[in-house]
Amino acid sequence: MRLSQIETFTVANPPPRHGGRYFIFVRLTTTCGITGVGEIYNATFSPQLCEAMAQEMFARHFLDSDPCHIERLWRRVYSAGFTQRPDVTVSGVLSGLEMACWDILGKAYDKPVYELLGGKVHERLRSYTYLYPSAGDVYPDPTQPNVYNNAALAAEVAVQRVEQGFTAVKFDPAGPYTIYDGHQPRMADLALSADFCRTIRAAVGTQADLLFGTHGQFTVSGAKRLARCIEPYDPLWFEEPVPPESPEAMAEVAHYTAIPIATGERLCTKYEFARVLETRAASILQMNLGRVGGLLEAKKIAAMAETKQVQIAPHLYCGPGVAAANIHLATCSPNFLILESIGTFDGPYMAMVNSHIAWEDGYVIPPTLPGLGIELDDAYIAQHPYVGDELHLTMTDQPVLP
Repeated sequence: MRLSQIETFTVANPPPRHGGRYFIFVRLTTTCGITGVGEIYNATFSPQLCEAMAQEMFARHFLDSDPCHIERLWRRVYSAGFTQRPDVTVSGVLSGLEMACWDILGKAYDKPVYELLGGKVHERLRSYTYLYPSAGDVYPDPTQPNVYNNAALAAEVAVQRVEQGFTAVKFDPAGPYTIYDGHQPRMADLALSADFCRTIRAAVGTQADLLFGTHGQFTVSGAKRLARCIEPYDPLWFEEPVPPESPEAMAEVAHYTAIPIATGERLCTKYEFARVLETRAASILQMNLGRVGGLLEAKKIAAMAETKQVQIAPHLYCGPGVAAANIHLATCSPNFLILESIGTFDGPYMAMVNSHIAWEDGYVIPPTLPGLGIELDDAYIAQHPYVGDELHLTMTDQPVLP
């Protein structure tokens, strides 16, 4: 069995665009006709350029190789051009190709991928959802009251999600994040953050955990001030309180507050996560399977975390390909905590795949199909290409002023 072909696709995510503006998929084919699907999470360059990178990487390192040789293929890419260091763009592209190889192997051996990575540990996977608007665009007018800036509206949606079956909800009212961070939270940001936690806690009581998200926008002292404001409401985590490049700084926050620190969506490879573990910067790791370096790399990180009593909560701001990979990692990882869900994995989000992710009463049910359990809908993808030039995610380019 040898790899013979790559196809790449950038698909526009239809409104309400939960999970991002677009998703970048790859599909690899072997000489014996087995196909495998992967997804690239790459926010640093245009999706068109990322597709070209995937085609170049495949031609240079994967073509005519045995997809079983995951470790060898990974080292070829990681060492290409005399690098051997974490590179978020290379790692993102590699993640998609590596993921597709695992999909091929699962189909070849007629097993779900998690059975090839150690076997099923969890029969079901606890999940959480972001508090999105009940209807309409995921990017509402910021000058009007909405679920992102109004605690009462957020609490209404939180109650609805709990009634659906979720036992954890996530929100991030802590103000803008910019290319100049970290900064000090403004008094209004502190007040709104406390109001969100207080109001949502009062609405859901002990039926749901509160997951407090930030985007690395604070200094150490600013993060400590914010932690002090929300600590009375006992969030399950305080996410990425300072920029991700300095785990030593994040560790200062972790040692200050009783709230567990979660981080990892912007990190790649075992080497960056090793620094988080060595400094004890976080007790919850949020690797993104479309960026971290693939499934095997994520499994290694999960094992490293297990030795430090650290849990994993795979991050999802991507499409169904990364969602599927997250599910397989979670299923075979003893130290799995909770899985990020895009709603209940239905509606427009799943339109580009001929597949189903089973979600029941707050839990994802691991698939039993061979491979990752998803297939691309070629007809839908052909009709919905992404034609814009925006990046998957952007940050404000002006400093935050008091």
